[in-house]
Amino acid sequence: MSAAYTRPLARLIERLQRLPGIGPKSAQRIALYLLKQPETEVQALAQALLDAKQQVGHCQICYHLSAEPVCEICADPHRDDHVICVVSDSRDVIALEKTREYRGKYHVLGGVISPMDGIGPEQLTINALVKRVGENPIKEVILALSPTIEGETTILYLGRLLKPLTRVTRIAFGLPMGGDLEYADELTLAKALEGRREL
Repeated sequence: MSAAYTRPLARLIERLQRLPGIGPKSAQRIALYLLKQPETEVQALAQALLDAKQQVGHCQICYHLSAEPVCEICADPHRDDHVICVVSDSRDVIALEKTREYRGKYHVLGGVISPMDGIGPEQLTINALVKRVGENPIKEVILALSPTIEGETTILYLGRLLKPLTRVTRIAFGLPMGGDLEYADELTLAKALEGRREL
């Protein structure tokens, strides 16, 4: 870190740089912005970070982020209980919800199968998904995983487990192989949901 920064500022910039998508210039800009804010604003930000870390966990049903034992989507009586959309993480739930096209429930795996990273089926919420589908009258499971090698591996694995239990589809993609679901625009995601196909 440059000697141009006093040590506390250098530490703040270094911490901000650890955040995803924040490079050295963005970290510096944010740090200098925060220093100009009233202390009450900075304390409110720090408290919001602590509150979120301490209070946000996972829904006991779908594993989406939630401050309650059951998330708002699972608790919503207007959502279709007979359709489950499987995603790798909560960012994908947020992306799909922005389309306003999907009215079923979700299941968040917590990642995808990736032997290179030491992630097998047992590190994900796959067993909970199979149990959920087996114990409830589920008409369709939609697999909405990014079209990467790991995503495809996970889709094939889930297909083998779930096909004996219910109809399994996967969303169509207007994305290139190797693309990420969270970066797709709402229209692409809406069309992908509409164009889903049997696995």
